[in-house]
Amino acid sequence: MKAIIFDMDGLMIDTERLYFETERIIAKKYNKEVEEETLWKMMGRKPIESISIFAKDLGLDTCTKILLEDRDRIFQEKLINELEPMPGIFDILDKFKNRFKLAVATGSPEKFLTIVLNKLNLHHYFHVLQTSDEIIEGKPSPEIYLKTIDKLKVLPSDCIVLEDSRNGALAGKRAGCYTIAIPNNYTYKQDFSFVDYIGTNLTDAKKHIEKILI
Repeated sequence: MKAIIFDMDGLMIDTERLYFETERIIAKKYNKEVEEETLWKMMGRKPIESISIFAKDLGLDTCTKILLEDRDRIFQEKLINELEPMPGIFDILDKFKNRFKLAVATGSPEKFLTIVLNKLNLHHYFHVLQTSDEIIEGKPSPEIYLKTIDKLKVLPSDCIVLEDSRNGALAGKRAGCYTIAIPNNYTYKQDFSFVDYIGTNLTDAKKHIEKILI
């Protein structure tokens, strides 16, 4: 193994809660309620794909561009004021920063990744930062991982992918990577039967990676 690729939302930082709260605020604005299954389907996808699912499932005829601008505004404010790292993220980064090439492959746009990296001082850990801005098809398509792997200049079989959602984990597996799922409070009900390992948290994932390298 030569590289570890990290998802961001719900894996490195506790943003699934912020996204869920944001999307429920928007739904309420239109006198709607959003089901958990819809929120699951939205995870990991490109922003426009995600908000299109939201609009379709809620039966909204509002322009998706307007909905996305509304979501971005609310979410960005929450991100700046309520951002919290997931337990174990600094430990796993410090453990493997000198052994692997590290990368981020996130369905979020660059503006959100920049906020996260700046607030948590994470820039120096990563060789490649891949956002959804230059991706055509979001997760569960493997496109974002294949593009990240190409930038890392390694083979898919040389990569470990860490994901918290089914969409993201599917993308990692479809790209040909060893995929570890780390479900959180918002994704633990999703089906991860296809992954190589299901970790309870980032510390557990770190220990598992150490074992498979022996």
